[in-house]
Amino acid sequence: MEARAQARYVRVTPMKARRVIDLIRGMSATDAQAVLTFAPQAASEPVGKVLASAIANATNNHAMDARSLVVSEAFVDEGPTMKRIRPRAQGRAYRIRKRSSHITVVVSDGRAPVVAKPAPAKRAAQPADDTAPKAPAEQAPAKKAPAKQAEAAQAPAKQAAAKKAPAKKAPTKQAEAAQAPAKKAPAKKATAKKASAAEKEG
Repeated sequence: MEARAQARYVRVTPMKARRVIDLIRGMSATDAQAVLTFAPQAASEPVGKVLASAIANATNNHAMDARSLVVSEAFVDEGPTMKRIRPRAQGRAYRIRKRSSHITVVVSDGRAPVVAKPAPAKRAAQPADDTAPKAPAEQAPAKKAPAKQAEAAQAPAKQAAAKKAPAKKAPTKQAEAAQAPAKKAPAKKATAKKASAAEKEG
């Protein structure tokens, strides 16, 4: 695995920083720190800080052993340059360029980085989704056929019930016809009583 650290806009020229970076490239982290501690160049101080930051990132963020770390990459990129002038004789001005650097240090323990592989279940689910709608579409007519057969079987039963309905009404009419004379019978008795009353009066 790898861990890196970067210092941007460091006020040191890239050429002077590269002289120090070339000393520690490919060395173990502990040896590189010892070299930078006693190096006479002024750029060794910011480079040492970047190296210490890279070691701290490796131990704290990636749980790597500091004793097994090696400076796998170290490079310096040129940053922005500030333009200044120095007054000279007869109204002239000489250009002063205040350069800056971006220092990057990468340390590794020599092990291959662990790359998280995408879950294959999602890829397998996509073809399943494409084929899933096709099966119900083919089976759909088979499911509808029993429903139509059931309706066709129920249709004669309904017609038979409709034909039997008038047969039930016939006894009711006969019963009403039989009850009609029974209701009129008291009327005849009433007339007989009136006739007997008229005879008594006479």
